Amino acid sequence: MRHTGWGVIEAEGNHLRHLGNGVVVSDAKAELAERLLQLHRGIAEVVEGYTPDAAAVEVTLANKNPSSTLKLGMARGIALLTPALSGLPVAEYLPMIVKKAVVGTGHADKDQVEMMVGRLLPGCAIAAPDAADALAVAICHSHHFATGQRWAAGSEDPLRGRASAGGAAARRAASGEPA
Repeated sequence: MRHTGWGVIEAEGNHLRHLGNGVVVSDAKAELAERLLQLHRGIAEVVEGYTPDAAAVEVTLANKNPSSTLKLGMARGIALLTPALSGLPVAEYLPMIVKKAVVGTGHADKDQVEMMVGRLLPGCAIAAPDAADALAVAICHSHHFATGQRWAAGSEDPLRGRASAGGAAARRAASGEPA
């Protein structure tokens, strides 16, 4: 919980653009409450500075040390609460779903995820591995959000997995391609 990655992207149609990334660092010597407050302030700064439309957080799976799991859960609570306090919808994704969305396989390692984030966001200077993970969550959310929008609009049949002609034209227009 001493390092919490963050990443902000812009998605327009199928085009992704990197806006920023970094790591919120808390003081390892500080009391837990102070470290959680540092995390809250750091995330709030990102939300205020970039004014995103939504937030997404990776689901934390239990680890072997119960104390570490509990502290990680508290930090995750801050990561969910802080954007919600600003009125943002907050989505959650399992690590396997994030990896599948970014790399194509749910069992990818951290190096593969970071490499694909770099390819999907050309020119992006990734601040740290935690920031790469956060950008991967943002990319995953943009993909899932766009699919949900198409389903809600009726332009894609989720059972057949293909777009109708109207849906394809609408996506091209939204991304600036000729219809």
